[in-house]
Amino acid sequence: MPSRKEIQWSQLRVGSLVLAATLVLIGLIFLMSGSTGGFARKLLLRSYFENAAGLKDGAPVTLEGVTIGTVIHVRVVPDRNPTPVEVTMQVSHEYLTRLHTDSTASIDQAGALGDSYVDINSTHASGPPPGHNAELRTTGSPSIQDVIRTSHDSIEQITELTHKVGTLVDTLNSRKGTAGELINDPELYKKLNAITGNLQAITDAIAQGKGSLGKLVNDDTLYTRANSAIDRVDKIAIDLDAGKGSAGKFLKDDAFYNNLNSAVSNANQLVAEINAGKGSLGKVAKDPAFAQKLDDTVTRLDSILRGIDEGKGSLGQFVQNRSLYDHADQTLDQSQQLVKAIREDPKKYFVIRMRIF
Repeated sequence: MPSRKEIQWSQLRVGSLVLAATLVLIGLIFLMSGSTGGFARKLLLRSYFENAAGLKDGAPVTLEGVTIGTVIHVRVVPDRNPTPVEVTMQVSHEYLTRLHTDSTASIDQAGALGDSYVDINSTHASGPPPGHNAELRTTGSPSIQDVIRTSHDSIEQITELTHKVGTLVDTLNSRKGTAGELINDPELYKKLNAITGNLQAITDAIAQGKGSLGKLVNDDTLYTRANSAIDRVDKIAIDLDAGKGSAGKFLKDDAFYNNLNSAVSNANQLVAEINAGKGSLGKVAKDPAFAQKLDDTVTRLDSILRGIDEGKGSLGQFVQNRSLYDHADQTLDQSQQLVKAIREDPKKYFVIRMRIF
């Protein structure tokens, strides 16, 4: 049986353990309440709205979208008409520097059907920090009906779009228009299927090396010839760069360049002398007397040619008179016959008579 002293020591240890657990529990509660603001310094703020819009106790209070506290009480104060709904908020004291006496509060909804909450806006506020139990001005508090009303236009647009889509589908199903025919015409499907089959056959033939395209794609001979041609072109380029052949000398030989440059210089000098009226060509180009003589000569030649064309003079008659041409042709023919007869029998035409006295 344990002694009295052992029992007291055991009770002391149990009491110490209970005390330590209690202290730990109090510390945890303090830490948890501190993180949620239970024992932290709190600031009470009030705002008055026309309508609570479904706002309840415990709803979050946000500042520029960041939660800084909760709604602790919502009640109706008839004396505050036309804003009888009093909302008491409890916010953390650490956000006091971001709050101002001219900050505004509003009741918003988290989505079309979400819960209501209070949002404080300090974007354009510049006043001093509010005191404990201070009142913040409010802006409009939209209700669920207001949210639905604002989305009415969007719902109407969606409805109209749905109607148009239905009409389009009906049109396509009724084979109206190009798209309707494309979707519903079996003949068109058959044609497209046939075209697809033909394309498949063509690609298969090309892959098998059939036809010109098939040989072009699969025959190594074309590649070999192209490679050989490229090698020849490369060799020609190397020879040109080395100055071989006529084209290479044309590109690399300085003598050819000098001769060409000299020829161009001489041509420039010749043109300059012609422009200056030097030499025969210069006189032809610049001397007005020579130009006048040349013009007179051309005029006379034109007159002579015009007279010949009109049958004037012997040459004109010879050119234009057919009978003269015929007589001349006849005379030449008779002369040829006479010469031929003389050659055949010269004694007939040449008789030598000698007379002695």
